[in-house]
Amino acid sequence: MDYRLRVATPADDAWQLAIYASTRADELAQTGWPPEQCERFVAMQHRAQQQHYLQHFPHAGCQLILAAADEIAGRLWVDRRPDGMHVLDIALLPAWRGRGIGTACLRALAGEADGRGQPLGIHVEIHNPARRLYERLGFVADGEPQGLHQAMHRPARRPTTEECLP
Repeated sequence: MDYRLRVATPADDAWQLAIYASTRADELAQTGWPPEQCERFVAMQHRAQQQHYLQHFPHAGCQLILAAADEIAGRLWVDRRPDGMHVLDIALLPAWRGRGIGTACLRALAGEADGRGQPLGIHVEIHNPARRLYERLGFVADGEPQGLHQAMHRPARRPTTEECLP
């Protein structure tokens, strides 16, 4: 699936909140909370996540993932460091999941990391079905899970001679 990325701006805050909220919808549906309480909780959690990324990963960039006709499909936070790249967050709105956009984004990041001779890291919730995708793309677990999350990385790959030939 074709997609493109563009830098997220403050004008995209409502979209960012909607994308984040979509990742928490199943979890919140189990709480029995009224919709207003769920909305307040999600907004608070979203602000906390944004502040955490800005504080602990000040050089990370957030981009919106745009699909057909430049419709906003999701977001991608990536921290590019001198020693490697790390995906802080990749999330797609429900209507865009399962269409290959996330896979294409991760493959492009893996190619960028390979070009830089660097590993690509990510953290995933241990029960998240996306973990199978990461494993198919060459990510391996880094040690034991920490709480509900597993650190994973994809080692840098150098292109083979055959891959360099036209």
